[in-house]
Amino acid sequence: MNYDFWLLDLDGTLIDIEPAYIHSVFDRIGDRLGCSFADREAEAIWYDLAGAADAALAAHGVERPRFWEAFHAVEDPIARAESTYLYDDAAVIAALDDPVGIVTHCQGYLTEPVLEHLDIADWFDTVVCCDDEIGWKPDPAPLQRAIGDLGVGGRSGVLAGDGPHDVGAAWNAGLDAVHVERHGHERRGGCVLGDYRVERFTDLGLSAPRRARRSPAGRRAGD
Repeated sequence: MNYDFWLLDLDGTLIDIEPAYIHSVFDRIGDRLGCSFADREAEAIWYDLAGAADAALAAHGVERPRFWEAFHAVEDPIARAESTYLYDDAAVIAALDDPVGIVTHCQGYLTEPVLEHLDIADWFDTVVCCDDEIGWKPDPAPLQRAIGDLGVGGRSGVLAGDGPHDVGAAWNAGLDAVHVERHGHERRGGCVLGDYRVERFTDLGLSAPRRARRSPAGRRAGD
């Protein structure tokens, strides 16, 4: 794992959300859209698991743009931050000496409170939040922006994420890809190909950290 820099997805990769928060958000979305989402549907859409997300929305006659409009209308940044926890294996990333950046689909008004609440903002040298202007993974443009921010163009890098769009973005940007499978292949509905496929960052066999950044807050033991 000798790379000059690391890029990482955020939600579902380094951090995750308490299920009760996900279900409460989808209850409010359902009220706005005039439908009711089962817990399994809510989690499939939240984590974009295989084709289950599109199937769930189609079953309720809801198009993605209308869904995301309702989603962003009901989300509360502080409530989300307080319901977010850090995977304990993420400490491996915190100890990297190399430049580290985040490239996330989570919007800035949600990302910033989460990083502050968990006290991990200083782990990262840049944070790129995808949008219609920057682009969305697997488009390589958000990764290219992060690479520019880090000043590491032309050097060897890797992106780690929990979704197939993360792997696609890495390859489209000429990077290696680590797929971190947090859900299990059966729940996802298939396997995601990557240069590395792991369940935890500790499975990567990274060398012992030479220095550690600040200790995180909000870590849930055993995750």
